[in-house]
Amino acid sequence: MITSQFANQFAQEWLHSWNSHNLDLILSHYADDFEMISPYIATITGDPSGTLRGKKAVGQYWGAALAKYPGPCFDLRQVLVGVQSAVIYYQGISGMAAETFEVNQEGKVIKSIAHCE
Repeated sequence: MITSQFANQFAQEWLHSWNSHNLDLILSHYADDFEMISPYIATITGDPSGTLRGKKAVGQYWGAALAKYPGPCFDLRQVLVGVQSAVIYYQGISGMAAETFEVNQEGKVIKSIAHCE
């Protein structure tokens, strides 16, 4: 079970990495074979599953997003704690968003599911 302390620290570090636009720092939070599910993936890639797998595929997708939006993007609103996951609720570029992060024993994200306005 993850702790509230872990979830809040993860959220702060995750938001800092995004707002610094450092792709390597962003990807450092994730396992090599993690899965990302997002309505933006479906919209941008045309894949109705909205799913990408692995750091290479997601890194390319996020690299393009970072280039498109060069300023700070996210403002933390709330962190919720689960057993092996946390939800970060934040103000994003296009409105409010909530993202669920399932983590492994090493504290690396193995699955992320984004929810957007």
